[in-house]
Amino acid sequence: MALSDRIVLKYAELPRVFRKPLWRFWHNLILGRDRDHGDVGVTFMNYGFAPLEGEPETVALAPGDEPERFPAQLYHRALRSHDVDGKVVLEVGSGRGGGASYITRYFRPERYVAVDLGPKNIRFCNAYHGSDRLSFVEGDAEDLPFADGSFDTVVNVESSRCYGDIPRFFAEVRRVLRENGVFLLTDMRWQGDLPLLRSRLATAGFAIAEEENITANVVRALELDDRRRRSMIEQRIPGFLTRAFGEFAGVKGSRRYAEFASGRMQYVSMLLRPAG
Repeated sequence: MALSDRIVLKYAELPRVFRKPLWRFWHNLILGRDRDHGDVGVTFMNYGFAPLEGEPETVALAPGDEPERFPAQLYHRALRSHDVDGKVVLEVGSGRGGGASYITRYFRPERYVAVDLGPKNIRFCNAYHGSDRLSFVEGDAEDLPFADGSFDTVVNVESSRCYGDIPRFFAEVRRVLRENGVFLLTDMRWQGDLPLLRSRLATAGFAIAEEENITANVVRALELDDRRRRSMIEQRIPGFLTRAFGEFAGVKGSRRYAEFASGRMQYVSMLLRPAG
């Protein structure tokens, strides 16, 4: 396996000093390819969600959102039954901003603040997605730039596994969340690491109100979305990085896809509340 492929697969296990520069590199590369093509090809950076049976569409989408249906459906699933209408919401690890835009437009929060690393990516997200109710802020998940008790809801989708100090991130979420607030966490973990995840959440002061294993749904989404993902990689990524981005995107035949399909990597969606 090429070094670039191994880096993608083991990103979350890399020394902390390398993770943030690599994350900025991925974003800056995608931004550059957008400029080269004169359009924006990707606004979501997650593996997606699809039901295991029946039609793959679980939500009604505007035509412009249809190409990224399965990643949008993952955000829809992450919200579960939680109502954010009229609430102040924080997303930590917002990536290219597609999920923040989707929730703001479809679920009508009073205000949605999205935090991610890298000034170039933040400028892109504010220019492309920003509105009166949606803003993007450069910031660190382990040192959130907000006062205590600022948010009704905190959202984190497919991001926390890569943080250098996950317990500190959970403590920061608890700090900025209001006492009656909700933390929506949707992410992957090695199968053997799920007990540690639950323990860390409890230590940070959270109680699990709902937990759902959606690994099989993620696998089906990757299968249904495979052609689009491959096409975007072929069109926009330099040839020497196409395999690495295939791993990053979880295309069929990649090790990441195989880890989900075998169950070695599990994908869970949780609704958490401050412990009483």
